[in-house]
Amino acid sequence: MSRDARWDALLELVGKHGRVDVEEAAAALDVSAATIRRDLDQLAEQHLLTRTRGGAVAHGVSYELALRYKTGRHAPEKQAIGRAVSGLVAVGEVVGLTGGTTVTEVARALAVRPDIVGETAVAGGQPTLTVVTNALNIASELAIRPQIKMVVTGGVARPQSYELTGPLAVGVMNEITLDVAVLGVNAIDIDRGAYVHHEGEASVNRLLAERAQRVVVAADSSKIGKRAFARVCDLGPVDVLVTDARIGAEARDRFAEAGVQVIAV
Repeated sequence: MSRDARWDALLELVGKHGRVDVEEAAAALDVSAATIRRDLDQLAEQHLLTRTRGGAVAHGVSYELALRYKTGRHAPEKQAIGRAVSGLVAVGEVVGLTGGTTVTEVARALAVRPDIVGETAVAGGQPTLTVVTNALNIASELAIRPQIKMVVTGGVARPQSYELTGPLAVGVMNEITLDVAVLGVNAIDIDRGAYVHHEGEASVNRLLAERAQRVVVAADSSKIGKRAFARVCDLGPVDVLVTDARIGAEARDRFAEAGVQVIAV
């Protein structure tokens, strides 16, 4: 098992149980206790958990992996998804973007589209795209593009995801309309719908979906069939799911039966 796979598994154990024991983790992952201790020390150095005698416990709300760690997981798939979602956005539209690593790749793909930021776009003098987001990292990347009108919701920032949540964010969302909302999720299931880990993020994401004419969920296949804490919406508002080619044929068919177009890249 690679180091990244071990770290992923350890953080998932901490997220599920709130703690992890060195000996139990070593047995579960079939590695030595010394390896687990070293892994936990390194994860603690990154403030992803807190070391204890004999193990580790969740650091704050570490049931959700810190964004800087999640960025490297399924990176090629997320980049391909980002490009595909970008292609669904037309010049001149108003786009709502949630936080998350996959939606960050959507923002990056939009930021390099020639028809949005190219010389022809600059010559027009008007924004070629309006982006509304509650994600500080996305806002910071797009704000330097003069062709893109950047609207950031208010709210309280969550250090785990850089997303703004709370009444201030909700107040802004209630005053706007969107052509398309792009939702990043922690889990999506045919029967239960779309979920994220934090109830505040779920509330803002739900509003984005309600204010949009089209709703696109951007999620790699590892999120399909999984569960998370806070429900965003059922599949009713979701028009398109953009995922990677590892989605199973049965899941793809069931999403289609539920009225969701599946784009696998």
